[in-house]
Amino acid sequence: MTEPQVLTTVPGFRAALAELLAMRRDAGVVAPTVGLVPTMGALHPGHAALADAARGHSDIVVASIFVNPLQFDDAEDYRHYPRDLDADIDILASHGVDLVFAPDLEEMYPGHPDGPLVRVSAGELGRRWEGASRPGHFDGVVTVVTKLFHIMAPPICADVSASFEAWFGEKDAEQLAIIRRMVTDLNHEVTIRSVPIVRDDDGLALSSRNRRLSAQDREHALQLSAALIALARRAEAGERLDLKGVVAGLQAAEGVGLDYLVVVEPATLRPVELPADGVLVDEALALVAARVGPVRLIDTMTLRPQDDAM
Repeated sequence: MTEPQVLTTVPGFRAALAELLAMRRDAGVVAPTVGLVPTMGALHPGHAALADAARGHSDIVVASIFVNPLQFDDAEDYRHYPRDLDADIDILASHGVDLVFAPDLEEMYPGHPDGPLVRVSAGELGRRWEGASRPGHFDGVVTVVTKLFHIMAPPICADVSASFEAWFGEKDAEQLAIIRRMVTDLNHEVTIRSVPIVRDDDGLALSSRNRRLSAQDREHALQLSAALIALARRAEAGERLDLKGVVAGLQAAEGVGLDYLVVVEPATLRPVELPADGVLVDEALALVAARVGPVRLIDTMTLRPQDDAM
């Protein structure tokens, strides 16, 4: 196992990446691919799956570790977000990451909290569902992701023709849809790739926030994935989704403070208009968000209509 280089400044990271690109060129790789795994640390097997996917697809794998304050609407959540850089680096090393970019707050946002003065807007997409419940959250996400793309993919090694990819988990389905649209709208020269949700054996979607759940909280949280699984099974069986009934069940569930459970179009995040019989016609996403114990959890599941599921 080779330890990745850990860089904390933009110039240092760019110089290290340029050196690796030149090495790949000298080794005969005509157009090396750089795969970025953006993270906020507190890594778990879901992040490891992203690193593995990038490793299998890229000549150079880089990961970022930065707890981005702009995407937190709750100062307490930001303060308590788990941080363990050494453990994170060990995980990334074991999954073949070459470079780790781990800037501090001043490096990313000079003068914070007054900076950054110029930010990116997630627009209409960023004001739906999670964005409606956490105003400004997705603006913070697209601002930091745009910065990471610009840091990673300028002409840092002019005599090497490289391509750039970024890897995201499908659990944050709204985030993924917004970033895909941002890349299109802002002409980022980065290809967005995704990896399916990684779940524990009991069905709970992996999240860095899960470590703050007590044993009882965890039992309560399983009701979220159970609701999504119920919807997916009904969709695949060609049965009426009964979204209102599933929502009512979660609203009455012990230990769950439901924010929303919706079925939306994957690209636009608009609610799906079901026919009179309530049977799903086209592939859709079920999104759920709820407070369980001390944390807010989100989950998602793809719903496939009967013909597609067969």
